[in-house]
Amino acid sequence: MRVLIVESNEALAMLWANHLERSGAAVQVALTEEAAIAAVESDTLDLIIMDVMLDQRSALAVSDLAQFRQPRARVIFVSSSSFFSDGSIFNLYPNACAYLPSGTSPDDLCAVAAHYAAA
Repeated sequence: MRVLIVESNEALAMLWANHLERSGAAVQVALTEEAAIAAVESDTLDLIIMDVMLDQRSALAVSDLAQFRQPRARVIFVSSSSFFSDGSIFNLYPNACAYLPSGTSPDDLCAVAAHYAAA
């Protein structure tokens, strides 16, 4: 499983990455929207775990680009906000497969990631 984590909180991104790597995933971390766009354009991905907000910027453009450059990659959105808690993110982004709070335990995030990467 090839995973891109798009998260501006480096400590949280590395926590998730370490858990995913221990489960056998090849993980790449992007701390900025620009780094995430470069990864989407250059690498083959199975899954993208993406925080909706990156240091006051929206990462949703990354999802749009991934839909065209990585059509098989699914996106797990995470957020500390309740903005998309109504499920509307699934109507806006067809590559969205899950929406989780950023406080989700790393073990649970790995389980969800393994499930959707296998699909």
